[in-house]
Amino acid sequence: MDLMDFDQAGLYFDEPVASAVQDLIAEAAGAYGEPTAEALLHKAYFLAPEALVVLVALYRYYFYQHRLEDALIVAARAMSIVGARLGFPDDWTRLHPDYLGQAVLRSMGLLRFHLSVLKATGYINLRLGNLEVGRAQIEKLIELDSHDRFGGKALLETIVTAVAERIEAAA
Repeated sequence: MDLMDFDQAGLYFDEPVASAVQDLIAEAAGAYGEPTAEALLHKAYFLAPEALVVLVALYRYYFYQHRLEDALIVAARAMSIVGARLGFPDDWTRLHPDYLGQAVLRSMGLLRFHLSVLKATGYINLRLGNLEVGRAQIEKLIELDSHDRFGGKALLETIVTAVAERIEAAA
């Protein structure tokens, strides 16, 4: 199975949402950097709390504002919603490669989205200093992505190198 095969795979932004929600996201994008942008995204979220396009917009807003704790909360919500749609266990640590076959039959696009969010949460946890959780999430990504299409191995290598350098510097 090639996780980067995009033929006939629906993507999160292809899912229909109400025009009012689309308008709020567009308005928030136009107001980026202004205090009203976040409020507009929250309105979109309240109108469509399970719409992935809303969650991605909110995640990006927080990530680019360097509000990583908030971005992590939104990413966890997105992973929960997509995981439920794919029939995954609630806890990402219980996810294993056997789940992928059924997930592909449901939606390759959502499977890729879920793995991307897993990588993003791992990265954010690492940035926040939650090294054990972040590393475990990246290791889970590598376990699920046997062909390393998401680049988890390079990220893990960077983590190992950075930790080794810190240990060496402290010695």
